[in-house]
Amino acid sequence: MHFSAFLTTRSAGPHEDRAVMQAMIEHAVDAERLGFDAVFLPDHHFTGYAPPASDPMMFAAYLAAKLPRLHFGFSVQTVPLHHPVRFAERLNLIDQLTDGKILVGTGSGTTPEEMIGLGVNYQDSKQLSVSNLEIAERLWAKRQDDEPVVFDNGHYKGAVVSRIVPAPYSARGPQMMAVALRPASTRRAAAQAQPAFIPAFTPPALDDGEPLLHLRKHFAAYREALEAAGHPEELVTRALAWTTHTYQHVHVAPTDEQAEEEFQQIIELYQAAVEREHTANKAAERLSGVELGPVHDARKPGWQRTWCLWGSPETVTERLREVADVGIGNVLGGFLGGTLTPARREWGRRSLELFAAEVMPRFRSK
Repeated sequence: MHFSAFLTTRSAGPHEDRAVMQAMIEHAVDAERLGFDAVFLPDHHFTGYAPPASDPMMFAAYLAAKLPRLHFGFSVQTVPLHHPVRFAERLNLIDQLTDGKILVGTGSGTTPEEMIGLGVNYQDSKQLSVSNLEIAERLWAKRQDDEPVVFDNGHYKGAVVSRIVPAPYSARGPQMMAVALRPASTRRAAAQAQPAFIPAFTPPALDDGEPLLHLRKHFAAYREALEAAGHPEELVTRALAWTTHTYQHVHVAPTDEQAEEEFQQIIELYQAAVEREHTANKAAERLSGVELGPVHDARKPGWQRTWCLWGSPETVTERLREVADVGIGNVLGGFLGGTLTPARREWGRRSLELFAAEVMPRFRSK
């Protein structure tokens, strides 16, 4: 089983941005030192959600020079916000800089504020995401003497006469990932031998507190489609090895009682952050002509059971064994989520070290 650290936390204002970025660098350095396989970065704008998330490719390139052993994942790149040519170029470049150790999750975005700030209407985001990926795939496949790739999807247009430079490091191009939530996205990931993010919920309910039920269902559908696609065994093995389940918050402490006490304080910090961001998002909804649901309540037991992993090393190991038994290849966990107070930073550091020392080895001795 692979283990990855999710580089997420919040900045409450400009006075915190640099300290948060430095904390993310130190967290990634610690993750490599402690034996994690990858760090994943989000792609977010304007909200204070992890300042490096404004350009995760640039941040990953910086980290790659310091931490050459790690894989670098994106969870996820908001595809409508990228010009498809620049998207294809930059991913090829970072594929080269990391010797092929990138994992590129893709999505259509979550908030109107991020869309309108970069000139995209939220209502167009899903269609634009599909179209941009199709253009990028055409560009990656183009050889220098092929006919020009001409595109116009209503938002981005252009014509590439020669080829994308540089070529990717990986023979099959940058390793893309999809979310295996709906049949179409599951089939697409399987057809292209892509690793998948396996969710622990099924819309419209996002937090019913029965994560294993949904995890098993979505993983079974993905694996069945992957194995039926006729890929060489090595591609199937790689896809399954990096098939990922994500926890927004992971917290380990010496005892269940200590973990519970600290975890609930962490959730309060996180809830305050998402409610602060929600205020800006509501203003953006009015400008975008959409009305989304209320902010989620991370204090609800169902949300915590769906999205979080916490407890003593023994409790966390027991819960992870259930996930491993499903067939998940990579566990991605956030150890610094919420506003980054000094106490939160220290809890995250101790939790990361305890997880690496007492949980990870139990899944690597097989």
